[in-house]
Amino acid sequence: MNPSLTDTSTLREAGTVLLPGDPGYDVATVPWNLAVVQRPAAVAVPRTADEVARVVAAATALGLRIAPQSTGHGAAALATGSLHDVVLVRLHELTGVTVDPIARTARVLGGTLWRDVVEAAAPHGLAALHGSAGDVAVAGYALGGGLSFYGRAHGLASSHVRAVELVIADGSIVRASEHERPDLLWALRGGGGGNFGVVVAVEIDLIPVADVVAGMLLWDLSKGSEVTRAWARWTADLPESATTSLRFLRFPPDPAMPPFLSGRSLVVIDGAILEDDERAAELLAPLRALAPEVDTFGRMPAAGLVDVHMDPPDPVPGVSDHAMMTELPDAAIDALVAVAGADVEIPLICAELRHLGGALARSGDGALARLDGAYALFALSPAPTPEMAAIGESVTSSVAAALAPWANGTAFLNFADRGIDVATGFDADAWARLVEVRRTVDPDGVFAAAHPIGDGRR
Repeated sequence: MNPSLTDTSTLREAGTVLLPGDPGYDVATVPWNLAVVQRPAAVAVPRTADEVARVVAAATALGLRIAPQSTGHGAAALATGSLHDVVLVRLHELTGVTVDPIARTARVLGGTLWRDVVEAAAPHGLAALHGSAGDVAVAGYALGGGLSFYGRAHGLASSHVRAVELVIADGSIVRASEHERPDLLWALRGGGGGNFGVVVAVEIDLIPVADVVAGMLLWDLSKGSEVTRAWARWTADLPESATTSLRFLRFPPDPAMPPFLSGRSLVVIDGAILEDDERAAELLAPLRALAPEVDTFGRMPAAGLVDVHMDPPDPVPGVSDHAMMTELPDAAIDALVAVAGADVEIPLICAELRHLGGALARSGDGALARLDGAYALFALSPAPTPEMAAIGESVTSSVAAALAPWANGTAFLNFADRGIDVATGFDADAWARLVEVRRTVDPDGVFAAAHPIGDGRR
């Protein structure tokens, strides 16, 4: 239900809470993905863990549910259902990082972005298993799995979560670690935070990396088939020290862009190599033999890796689809080129393949113990209007469908922007255990998650 005008005093008293019609409500409900429209019963913008706890207690007393959200990169899945009885808890004001260089850990508040963690860790010669964009929040990314350019060497980011502090359904603040609520920590490692509470802090491992060989290689998309074939052969024998991705990219004309990007369709390989310069050059030689137009690979401070992927720095509207692939044979590459190559006129920002395997394929202690598959496919289209969003959904679905014969049918929650069968993100035993943990921590389905587990209702 929606709170009536006489019901809302306790909710407003809990902290910064805005209702429909209040000044600031419309702005506060806008997620990073501008294609998504969110109209919750109320939106809270807490600045402390105690304020989060008060909001949760007040909302549940009114019979409302709670949906935590940091930046809203993955808001699309949440918005597929009604938010009429939901208090959206936006965490972008709850930020801060404390690095312990001796323990090689960082304590990160719930709305903190990866760029802030990277910059805090760098002076100590440390790095984090961040994603491809600095403006993604740590909590949602790490607890959803977390696929990094250090991934093949170090595994999923979720496996490096040491502890989580969160507000659960009864309004209390609890800590989940290997010594306190270990079942909850297990569930949070890959099961995401939104099903179990509002995450107010996470403690993560850092890795001793001060600098790294990283960069990109770029060709015109007319060479998409040749380059993708070469990359597929190259990744087949690549050591775990190297993690890369390959993308078919389409850039609009933009005078603010470098000329080699503006208005062009390109194939780009980027990533990171944890080797000395000589070994890294040896590994890159087969790709450099294809004469890329641009080659930026070189040693850089680890903090620079967060910008290598060229993800947009500001909020944009988009729709996407994904698939986890078991292999990348020539027939799969032909299918990708046929649906997303240079000869196809479609509104597609990118079709990306991320190389998996290595430590990503080895079991860890968490609900998402490993990633099954050799490659992850991600397709993204622009969605500036509802009409373009519908076209984009069709386009990205067609990319995923073209590669379906080589997909394994599993899902990766960090890449799943649409409503999916969440159970396909986990093996059967892990899913059963996740459902039981959810039932224990949130028996009444108070939390509205983008990817609900068990009795959670979208």
